[in-house]
Amino acid sequence: MKRIGVYAKYNHPDAVMLARDVVCWLRGRGLEVFLEKNLACNMAGQEPGYDRAAIPAMVDLIVVLGGDGTLISVARKVCGRDVPILGVNLGSLGFLTEITRGELYLSLEKVLKGEYTLSERMMLNAVVLRDGIEAGSFCVLNDIVINKGAIARIIDMEVSVDSAYLTTFKADGLIIATPTGSTAYNLSAGGPIISPGLHCLVVTPICPHMLANRPLIVADTACIRIEMKFRDQDVVLTADGQVGMALEAGDVVEIRRAGRSTRLIKSPSKDYFEVLRTKLGWGER
Repeated sequence: MKRIGVYAKYNHPDAVMLARDVVCWLRGRGLEVFLEKNLACNMAGQEPGYDRAAIPAMVDLIVVLGGDGTLISVARKVCGRDVPILGVNLGSLGFLTEITRGELYLSLEKVLKGEYTLSERMMLNAVVLRDGIEAGSFCVLNDIVINKGAIARIIDMEVSVDSAYLTTFKADGLIIATPTGSTAYNLSAGGPIISPGLHCLVVTPICPHMLANRPLIVADTACIRIEMKFRDQDVVLTADGQVGMALEAGDVVEIRRAGRSTRLIKSPSKDYFEVLRTKLGWGER
């Protein structure tokens, strides 16, 4: 690995300061460093910056300094490439950013020597069709969420799986989550926690009108088709809770597994279930 991309929570002073140190450390080992341009600007130096979407094609490794939200936004830019990501959490332990600040340089040393283990995380592609024409597309690591606005009524959403009619959900919204995203909005909405190594998706209604509507797990080979049956309502689609678009009556959302995965470098000192116990406070009294 000779070319390293560095992203950080660029409006976070600690992340910017740590980014400076990481850049010096990497260059001291003869490595070429590519900084995301907003981070380069906030470092207030003469560092060149690059478009965040362009960096994944230029590097062998990506280092993300921040939290899970920062890593998720980077993962969408990496979608379609096999570059591994080393996520470093600057706050409390993250579900995705497992590496602590104290482990950063030891982890980097091992990664540069090729001594690391990857966790392959499936991603989703979502396409919004309006009158049969693509109106928007998204590649996500966590979830696609269809949700009503603040004063909208219950949404009617006709859902099919692989062309087979499932049901018409009458609910505040609908979540389609990956195993990685099962610990995000899906968990808050009563959906199951799914181990990230499993090959499946979970469909979770948000506050369904019918109590019999429960979360449903389907194979990751499925195509989930959602047709909007509402009229004159404020409804939005959000991707990973960070980007999205307004939906209109008659729109169709088609969701499939993406062709590539996000490749996360695992912490050398903890496993997924330890992170789960710590984040959710299991075993505490």
